[in-house]
Amino acid sequence: MSTHRKGGEFAAPTTLGELKKSGYAPRSVKAELRANLIARIRAGQPLFEGIHGYADTVIPALERAILAGHSINLLGLRGQAKTRMARSLVQLLDEWIPVVQGSEINDDPLAPISRFAKDLIAEKGDATPITWLHRDQRYTEKLATPDVTVADLIGDSDPIKAANLKLDYSDERVIHFGLIPRSHRGIFVINELPDLQPRIQVALFNILQEGDVQIRGFKLRLPLDIQFVFTANPEDYTNRGAIITPLKDRIQAQILTHYPESIELGMRITAQEARTTNEQATRVRVPDLLRVLVERIAMEARSSEFVDPKSGVSARLTISALESLIGAAELRALRNGEERTVARIADLWAVVPAINGKIELVYEGEQEGADSVARILIATAIRNVFKELFPDAVKARRAAEQASRKSQGRDDYSALLDWFDNDQLDLLSDAKDEEHLALLATVPGLREKVTGKHPYLKPEEVPLWMEFMLHGMAEHSRIGRSKLTRGHRFGDVLGSLLGTSSDEAEEEA
Repeated sequence: MSTHRKGGEFAAPTTLGELKKSGYAPRSVKAELRANLIARIRAGQPLFEGIHGYADTVIPALERAILAGHSINLLGLRGQAKTRMARSLVQLLDEWIPVVQGSEINDDPLAPISRFAKDLIAEKGDATPITWLHRDQRYTEKLATPDVTVADLIGDSDPIKAANLKLDYSDERVIHFGLIPRSHRGIFVINELPDLQPRIQVALFNILQEGDVQIRGFKLRLPLDIQFVFTANPEDYTNRGAIITPLKDRIQAQILTHYPESIELGMRITAQEARTTNEQATRVRVPDLLRVLVERIAMEARSSEFVDPKSGVSARLTISALESLIGAAELRALRNGEERTVARIADLWAVVPAINGKIELVYEGEQEGADSVARILIATAIRNVFKELFPDAVKARRAAEQASRKSQGRDDYSALLDWFDNDQLDLLSDAKDEEHLALLATVPGLREKVTGKHPYLKPEEVPLWMEFMLHGMAEHSRIGRSKLTRGHRFGDVLGSLLGTSSDEAEEEA
């Protein structure tokens, strides 16, 4: 049946009789999902918009489940777009469906299941009024918490309704339907399923296996038409509960999600999800090097000995980290009266608050402290990315360990290292861009090392890479680095090891 809009209003049959004449034929939710998915596949359209990294893994499994008409459990660590995918399934529903007007559970006029709808149709026949429900109104989501009851999900008798309608408690019209019956002819999602108490999970058995529910012992059968989608973290992480085996057995498809398998995919997701204003986009430029480092922080956290691997490291970490990085650069620009700026390596240390709270530490991590672990992750990201971008500097260090730097152990970086043997550089994080570049330019040969290795860099990116090279060499113990209150001091390795807080005080003065 074709339906359309006229004059901004939805033009469609308004009575049961008109609906019958239109040629409308009922079909189940799973039939809708299947038919619309097939249409998308044939048209070459993607199943989801804005979901990256799942094209060869999760999405094909989800498509197979929809074609098979299965209920679905998306199982994976936090921050893997499980809820987002569940919500996106709404786009596979028909845009509009007819509903008996006044029905609490979206009764199909040609296939009513509630007492209310059946009585109304028996009374009015083809004159029964109908309304139209948009697909956005056919999605229900419930977060599983320990206080969820069977009445919340399935329903219960309502004494207020009984009093108002002057009905006996034995009359099924006193029933107050829960979320699941109200999701009839739609999609119902339960997030964090293991957190649902086992006795409540038992209440889902019938609806998943037989497609019907029983409410408070009433002798009625509601053959509900619902696409169930569940999301869950692995059971060995959610110590608060687990999916009971009989329920797991009734969920027909369990699909494992995962984190982005490459830095490029992670960058794409983070850039898409980060919330930045147009003003920030104009004022602050974030080169790809910093975006790579942000993603690398999350990757290092997922393999860190200080972080519990069972808890996972959400993509929300990189999103918050990028937003914090931009905020730090913007703050510096505002204080310095600069209209535009380029984010720096120093701004990475501002993402520590974004990391804290988004990683669950094991015992060793707790001993280190959340702040220290966050800084270790940033430092590790810098070290490993530097090793990929400046491999010669790393090889030279290994050669220098085997031979004297003054003889056969000298390398292309020796002149740079000789300068730090006698001088030091205090790089302040809040310096103006011109001052920042001038400080970096005092290190002879630093710019040439960067542009010689990476000649494609834009001029405004070169200071960032010069700063990155200093931090990278410090992470590989080629030069020394000590923390100042408002930045870092670079010098010889021994001097940095012997540095004291009085040096920092002198710098601040």
